[in-house]
Amino acid sequence: MSIEEHKKNYTKVNCMIVTISDTRNHQTDKSGALMKELIERAGHKIIEKEIVPDSRDAIRKQIEAGCENPMIDVIVTNGGTGIAYRDVTIETVQPMLDKELIGFGEIFRMLSYQEDIGSAAILSRAIAGVRQSTAIFCTPGSSGAVKLAMNKLILPEISHVVQEINKDISHM
Repeated sequence: MSIEEHKKNYTKVNCMIVTISDTRNHQTDKSGALMKELIERAGHKIIEKEIVPDSRDAIRKQIEAGCENPMIDVIVTNGGTGIAYRDVTIETVQPMLDKELIGFGEIFRMLSYQEDIGSAAILSRAIAGVRQSTAIFCTPGSSGAVKLAMNKLILPEISHVVQEINKDISHM
């Protein structure tokens, strides 16, 4: 499929944003607000926006709720992807995935190295994948990382990802 054909097949998708943080609230959640702004500017819809603590149970419950909601096509998270003790997003989400999009993390780290943070990119543990019929993208919590992931990887492919997930299944 050519780039032109790919762009013609644009589909509006419904998203859930999850900020994972022990310190942020709705007033201080700059990365969640940036995700919302970028998603809406791209013509997609926010169905739900939540903030959950750096807790395996809280993260798991929120991801499960998003995957069980038939209105949500994509879950984008920010935060909890580092290597600090409290950073458990990857350890929680990765085992929940039916399929992992390994290229997302690889390309995100490459872009982070080249365009944003240099060698500190080795600390990034961004991942993406599919659970049931829901795409999940987990990004670091910094605004720079969110902007990079959203503009260079997630938004250019979000419609395509949803179309691929759904192309040979029927929704109940």
